[in-house]
Amino acid sequence: MSDEILIRTEGRAGRITLNRPKALNALTWEMCLKIDAALKDWAGDAEVALVLIDGAGERAFCAGGDIAEMYRTGTEGDYDYGRRFWADEYRMNARLYEFPKPVVSFLQGFTMGGGVGVGCHGSHRIVGESSKIAMPECGIGLVPDVGGSLLLSRAPGRLGEYLGTTGARMGPGDAIRAGFADHYLPEADWDALKAELCLSGDCEAVDRACEAAPESPLADQQAEIDTHFGGETLGDILRSLRAAESDFARETLEIMSRNAPLSMGCTVEMLHRLRPEATIRDALAQEYRFTYRAMERGDFLEGIRAAIIDKDRAPRWSHELDNLAEEDVAAMLAPLDAQALTFGEEAAT
Repeated sequence: MSDEILIRTEGRAGRITLNRPKALNALTWEMCLKIDAALKDWAGDAEVALVLIDGAGERAFCAGGDIAEMYRTGTEGDYDYGRRFWADEYRMNARLYEFPKPVVSFLQGFTMGGGVGVGCHGSHRIVGESSKIAMPECGIGLVPDVGGSLLLSRAPGRLGEYLGTTGARMGPGDAIRAGFADHYLPEADWDALKAELCLSGDCEAVDRACEAAPESPLADQQAEIDTHFGGETLGDILRSLRAAESDFARETLEIMSRNAPLSMGCTVEMLHRLRPEATIRDALAQEYRFTYRAMERGDFLEGIRAAIIDKDRAPRWSHELDNLAEEDVAAMLAPLDAQALTFGEEAAT
């Protein structure tokens, strides 16, 4: 067994611990496959009453996917590696979402990108005082994926468009309000709850232990967010923000000016398509349309270069903020036909 992920049974619980604390528990392809295999085994194991997922260290549950190899292969013209990684990861995300037993996750520190796909699709998602949850993909030329687009589409009002295009970080109260978490518990009490869950296999222990959620700053901004992010396109949102004179509008425009226009435009369109009653598989299949094309026709490689490789924070995006055609958005989200994401067997079995 690889030390980067610890998979075992403990009492009545199937336990998954992401174990790369120095890398903020960034998710590798191998880790995705191991999670998927464990879920298959535990779904039919009568001794496993629930699944408990956590991350080693204090800084992060999982700060995202390990994308170094995607960048290396992509810059060499090999797009297949990334496409296969994403496909396997998305199938694992679907299995987690559809899992027939309770899944309890403990989300300390950073939970971002790929970490959302592992930690935010379970039945009992616990945050603490250090939790910072976000979908920051538009900053690297991707879109909110790993099923995150479904969570965003179901957030109250237009929080989804705001969180998806800006990558804004949610503290514990905001994460619960937006539907990325369910329960708040001070982190000093987590070990005791984990021990009880393993001993009893009773997920009602979560409800007994957890406390009232902290206040949500997003709640105070809800009306302004709904006003500006209610348009049909990215252009509508930008025009609304520019017409306003509030600090919120100015700060939001500054953030969005740094992100990839194509990614933000596709994010807005994706969320609109997913409302009102899409499934996790609908969301993942649509996300895969974008990520399949992200290296060859999108801004992903340039976004990684600027953020991770050269670290110059000066990406040269393929579109200017005010020069994004609707046809370009439609092209990135067009059906893939024979290359479309498939799930094969039922993900929950």
